Amino acid sequence: MPTTVVKPIHFEDFGGVDFERLVFAYLLRAGWVDVAWHGQTGSDLGRDIIGTQVFDDEPNRRTVVQCVNRSSLTKTKAERDMRRPADAPTGKPDAIRFICRANISSERRDHVRIFGRSLGVTHADAWSGGEFEEHLRHDAEFLLRRFVEGVAFPDGAEDLRRFIGDFPDLTDDDALQLMAAVFDRPVFRTPFQGESQLPAFQQAISDTIEALNTGVWRTREGLEVRRIPSRHHIRSAAVRATLATVVEKLDLTRELFRARLADGGVRHCDCGQEDCPVFMVTEAAAAELDTARRDALRTFGSVTHGFDVEIREGRW
Repeated sequence: MPTTVVKPIHFEDFGGVDFERLVFAYLLRAGWVDVAWHGQTGSDLGRDIIGTQVFDDEPNRRTVVQCVNRSSLTKTKAERDMRRPADAPTGKPDAIRFICRANISSERRDHVRIFGRSLGVTHADAWSGGEFEEHLRHDAEFLLRRFVEGVAFPDGAEDLRRFIGDFPDLTDDDALQLMAAVFDRPVFRTPFQGESQLPAFQQAISDTIEALNTGVWRTREGLEVRRIPSRHHIRSAAVRATLATVVEKLDLTRELFRARLADGGVRHCDCGQEDCPVFMVTEAAAAELDTARRDALRTFGSVTHGFDVEIREGRW
């Protein structure tokens, strides 16, 4: 096979508003919720975009995203663009992120992080254009392709939301890449070992099954994150059959967990607190549940190019 070279995207070829449109579309596709595009109004209080980044294993973060379609992120601009949202009357955000078209030096990254903390913002970071491109390729390849091919993105936030949720023109490969995002969470990466925290395990498996079956992707609190293609959107009968098998294997994992709860293979610790997050898992139950999850992941990966979610070493 000939070597294929993936050339970097030249974001400098696109205007500032187009760059903001792409960032806004990416955040929607990446599963952020309550995303608002303030830059389009002209009165953004220093916030181009603000939204909530959703996590399974830590608190969600209300995040201000600054889009920097310039040749560099200077110290002066970074400080000004961080100070304004930190002092905004709507309240201090949990995080500030710069998404830039240019390269970001390690010195500038450190300054963003340290200056953010001085303002009381716990999380502050900066993505270079190359890093943004890698995230786009991982989470929203079809958006990047549309952008580079000159497909006009809508002007308004609501039109962009509909644009992101439109699936008819997606290939099966595009759809599978979007579906893969529901597996990129701790429940599918962390093994069962010894003492474990598993209160949300069963719900996470159920949410994944629902997302594959219906295209509705929810947070652990039950809030809808966004819509993705369901397995019924897939055109290939063979791939649809494989995805049906994935759902069956996930359901088996859920049933195994329930069975081990019933027979003591998985049990609460002995502290006596009903809401205690600590569980005890036998080696046999841990191996069984690891095998079931790994089987489901490998089956999904058999039809999804570049799928890299796997159970790693460590504790849940």
